[in-house]
Amino acid sequence: MIPAPSGKKFRSKPQLARYLGNTVDLSSFDFRTGKMMPSKLQKNKQRLRNDPLNQNKGKPDLNTTLPIRQTASIFKQPVTKVTNHPSNKVKSDPQRMNEQPRQLFWEKRLQGLSASDVTEQIIKTMELPKGLQGVGPGSNDETLLSAVASALHTSSAPITGQVSSAAVEKNPAVWLNTSQPLCKAFIVTDEDIRKQEERVQQVRKKLEEALMADILSRAADTEEMDIEVDKKERQRENEQSELES
Repeated sequence: MIPAPSGKKFRSKPQLARYLGNTVDLSSFDFRTGKMMPSKLQKNKQRLRNDPLNQNKGKPDLNTTLPIRQTASIFKQPVTKVTNHPSNKVKSDPQRMNEQPRQLFWEKRLQGLSASDVTEQIIKTMELPKGLQGVGPGSNDETLLSAVASALHTSSAPITGQVSSAAVEKNPAVWLNTSQPLCKAFIVTDEDIRKQEERVQQVRKKLEEALMADILSRAADTEEMDIEVDKKERQRENEQSELES
């Protein structure tokens, strides 16, 4: 019988092995004397070195107890979970987790940038409706246009603007709604929708006229090429007839 430091007694070597688990190698331990046998320990080391399949062999799992937290001590120690606010619940928003974190006022980095066409001419920026007004420190028309364009391309949510515009002006780092662009809250009326429809119709009409002009110009170019080809063929025929005569 071997007593443990905790006072527990073991009557056999298998019982001791089940208690210790895989933390201690008892293959060279003599249960009768309660000591490690140097001769057996040396033989085990030599056998492990000469056995090429030892790496593929798993250790026997003699521990049948429930898994507990592994600490520096080999004896069981209970773990207690302590929380300062047990009534709080953690809620996860899957849409918020998928979004990549961004800096506040990141749209201002687009300020001063402009697009150009194939001829390297700067494209004139579009004019926003008068109902859209910027909000935040150093807000201007360029920042507002960049913010609205970025929101339209990067988010599928409706654009309503910053609801608490006054609070955003006082402390933007706290009250800014990062899911909305840097503009004040606005309301789209029926008159705005009618004006937008008229603009769309005008742009479509201009596009139709441009396409028709392009089609007519291509047809005229094709007709001129056909006339030139006919002239060259007639000249060749006349030259051949003169040579034959």
